[in-house]
Amino acid sequence: MSATIAVDDLILQMDASGIPVRMEYVRGRMKWEASPASRHQRLIDRIRATIQPQSGNPWACDSLTDVLIRFNDPDQSLKRPDIAIFCAVQPDQDTALTTIPDAVLEVLSVGYEAKDLGPDGAPFYIANGVRDVLVVNPHNNTVIHYQPGAPEQTTPLPCTVALACGCQLTIPAR
Repeated sequence: MSATIAVDDLILQMDASGIPVRMEYVRGRMKWEASPASRHQRLIDRIRATIQPQSGNPWACDSLTDVLIRFNDPDQSLKRPDIAIFCAVQPDQDTALTTIPDAVLEVLSVGYEAKDLGPDGAPFYIANGVRDVLVVNPHNNTVIHYQPGAPEQTTPLPCTVALACGCQLTIPAR
């Protein structure tokens, strides 16, 4: 007997099982990585605590960590950014979100740098409508800021970044 299971159901079942692995489905390929270490998670928590609207911004700055998002590319890729920032509050649900984030922040983890710096990282997000992608390198205290149609910009940490959606955040140094 064989059974078929949708990729997003498989990823959500793996999450529910408590296995310490994060799975994504990007451009028709399954990808996995070990669950992040405490240093990685604490940095994400510190950054997320600083997210706020810029002066005069009438929208919410809703942020979610490690949330599964379905993208509109031909493969219906499923990614889970370290931090996804939205200009509207996202619904509570048990399935992948289908709203494309306004901004994404990824923190590099040792051994998994290619995931966030390669073609399935910032270039993927930008090609799929994300307006700001920040890749934080806590090992050399820098952040690379990607935006559509603009050259990437590397900035030393700590720094405060204004996002196109009207939110801002502060990234501390290691």
